[in-house]
Amino acid sequence: MIYLHKILPYLLMPSTVAILLIVAGCVLKRKGIVIAGWCVLFIFSIPITAGFLFGFLEAGEERIPASEAPAADAIVVLSGAGVTETGKSNVVEWQDPDRFFGGVQLYFSGKAPLLVFTGGWFPWEVSARPEGELLVEQAALMGVPASSMITTGRVSNTEQESDAVAKILRERRKESPDAHGGASPRVLLVTSAYHMPRARFLFEKAGLEVVPFPVDFRSSSAPALSFLKFLPNAGSLNASETAIRELYGRVYYRLKP
Repeated sequence: MIYLHKILPYLLMPSTVAILLIVAGCVLKRKGIVIAGWCVLFIFSIPITAGFLFGFLEAGEERIPASEAPAADAIVVLSGAGVTETGKSNVVEWQDPDRFFGGVQLYFSGKAPLLVFTGGWFPWEVSARPEGELLVEQAALMGVPASSMITTGRVSNTEQESDAVAKILRERRKESPDAHGGASPRVLLVTSAYHMPRARFLFEKAGLEVVPFPVDFRSSSAPALSFLKFLPNAGSLNASETAIRELYGRVYYRLKP
């Protein structure tokens, strides 16, 4: 199921649609279809489109100082830092550490006694360690006590992350009182700003009280337009497709029973 969940969205990505249109136009000898394919590719490859999509996804999200965040039972850092181990020395390299550093900052600000890293992992990465294990090790190097950290184990999507975290916190609540006195465990949820609405929906659906702590903002606040924002490039195409996958995810989980 996880394969379908991850692969199916790619069939509706602009690059896939563009290629199919161009190929179909060439086979059918229809210049209009070929031009349509190139137009799709161009539109989603320019920075202004990527910026618009992320601006829509991040609307209403705001980063606050860690010192102003409320107390919670746990700080939950969702996988997505993209850390990898390379070579025999197991050197950790980052792709996007914003989530990790946001969570660690909240911990050192005294906002929760527990720091939870979700264990992002995919079955096709057989030899890879869950991301949460790597992040626990990195946080320990920064001085976070091992007794204050936990990882969910292997999870492959946000829904699995929310269910795993909810289970952990319910079990811990049986052993000790919560930090804020609420009816449900409260979590400071750390994830990318564009991903926050979907993540918050799923964590609340799992029975948790969520305080968002968005990081990794992708939209630009610069109002000025320039010709550079209309020049297509691979980075903007990748950004547009990342945003579109998130939109698909929001729709899917809203419609899912």
